[in-house]
Amino acid sequence: MTSRMVRSALASALVVAAVVATVMSTGCQQAGRSNVTYPATGQPRLVELGTAACIPCAMMAPVLDELKKEYAGRLQVESIDTFYNPGAKQQYDAPFCATQIFIDPSGKELFRHVGYYSKKDILAKWKELGVDLEASAGQRGTPKSAPQPKTGGG
Repeated sequence: MTSRMVRSALASALVVAAVVATVMSTGCQQAGRSNVTYPATGQPRLVELGTAACIPCAMMAPVLDELKKEYAGRLQVESIDTFYNPGAKQQYDAPFCATQIFIDPSGKELFRHVGYYSKKDILAKWKELGVDLEASAGQRGTPKSAPQPKTGGG
């Protein structure tokens, strides 16, 4: 009897582990949210909802930090801990941890993903959605490190 219970418990644990691994690796888009609007910010915005206890959320933290630093002034990146802000789950209709929501500058939701999402995939998704963050960088003017043209006699 005991070995049968152990085998059953192990089988159940394997099924749960497989489901978690699938969600973490592939994620899923939740349909039916493309008509939602949020306050306009004038910049594209990536909102991630999760908790510190969530493994995919913890994996997302360094990705979000890199995006914040690398695309400052071109992309707003917001991470909301739903443990401390439980109302955010309802506000964004995000019942699952590690939900990333892509919002355009006018506040329209463009896409959402659940699970771990790599930096490369996030940037590719923005481009697919028509938001080229790299092009935005080139349109911001001359970089500070570039030599400035001299004026006057010289």
